[in-house]
Amino acid sequence: MEGGNWADFGDDVDKPDDLSVLTTHYRPTIRLFEAFGDTSAAASLGAYFSARVLTQRPNAWPETVRALVVHSAEWTALMQGQFDQAQSQTQRGALLRRFGYGVPRLDHALLSALNDVTIVSEESLRPLRLDGSSIKSQNMNLHQLPWPREQLEALGTTQVRLRVTLSYFVEPNPGERGWQGRYRYPSHSLRFALKRGLENLPQFRARINRAVTLEEEDIATAPTPEDDGWYLGKVRDVGSLHSDIWSGSAAELTRRDALAVYPIAGWWKEKPQLGRYDRDVRYALCISLRALEAEDIYTPIATLLGVPVTTVI
Repeated sequence: MEGGNWADFGDDVDKPDDLSVLTTHYRPTIRLFEAFGDTSAAASLGAYFSARVLTQRPNAWPETVRALVVHSAEWTALMQGQFDQAQSQTQRGALLRRFGYGVPRLDHALLSALNDVTIVSEESLRPLRLDGSSIKSQNMNLHQLPWPREQLEALGTTQVRLRVTLSYFVEPNPGERGWQGRYRYPSHSLRFALKRGLENLPQFRARINRAVTLEEEDIATAPTPEDDGWYLGKVRDVGSLHSDIWSGSAAELTRRDALAVYPIAGWWKEKPQLGRYDRDVRYALCISLRALEAEDIYTPIATLLGVPVTTVI
C-alpha cells in the first residue's frame, strides 16, 4: 500500500508533503487537510481496501479478506526485475521481506475473468488429537481441483500460472519469542502442497506425512525436480499467510489436480497440559488459474462447482 515517498536531496533525505499521502486533519476547525505517510498511511489504505472487499463479500471470514488482499497483489516491474535477478530462494526470501507480495488490485480481489479464475474456499480442520498421554498431529484436508481438462489439454505445452494463498490465524504465545524453537510462539501452523503429476492420492498422502515429520524435527530437505515450478518454494512457509506461484505447461497441470492443507506442530502440541488439542482451526484458501491463451476456462470451472456465471469480465 502507498505510504508516501522519501526524496534524496544529496546530503539529506526527507519526505516533503508533495510526496506524501493527503488525509483529513483530526481537528478540522484548525485546518481541513494534512499530509502523512509511512506505515500510518499504508495501514489506512489497507483498511480501506479490506472494507471494499467486505462490501462485496459481507459474509467473508477475516481470514478470507486477508487472503484476497495478498492474493490480488502483484509486484511492480521494478520489483519483479529484482526478483528475477535473485540467484536463490534465500535471496527471494529477503526480497519478499522488503516488498511483500506487491501492490494489491481491487478488481483482482473481487472478480474473475474468462482466462483468469479465482476459487475461494473457507474450511476448517482439527490439527491435533490426544493419543494416550501424548499429542499427535491428526487431520489434513484434501482439495480436489476442478480443472477444465478439455481446455487445458487443448493448450498442451502452453505455459499457465497457478497461484495459491493460504491464510489462517494462530494463538500466539507472547512469552516464547522462538529463540529456543520455531514451534514455541505459534499455537499451530498450516502448510499447503500440490499433488505431483505422476503421484496417485495414496503416494501424495504419504509424501505429506513425511513432510510433516521432517519439518517438525527441523530436518532440512533439498528441493526435488518434482517441485520445480514454484517461484518461492520453502521461503513461503513463514508466518500464518503463505502465497506462491507455480508455472508450467497446461498439460502438466491437468495431472496436478489435488491440493492438501495440513498442520504443523506448535505450542498446542508441546504443552498438552493446557488442553488445546481438541480445537478446530479455520483457514481460507485462494486458488487462481491464469491461462491467457485460453478463450474461456471460467465457465467449465463454474459449471463443475455449480457456481452461476455472473462474475465474468
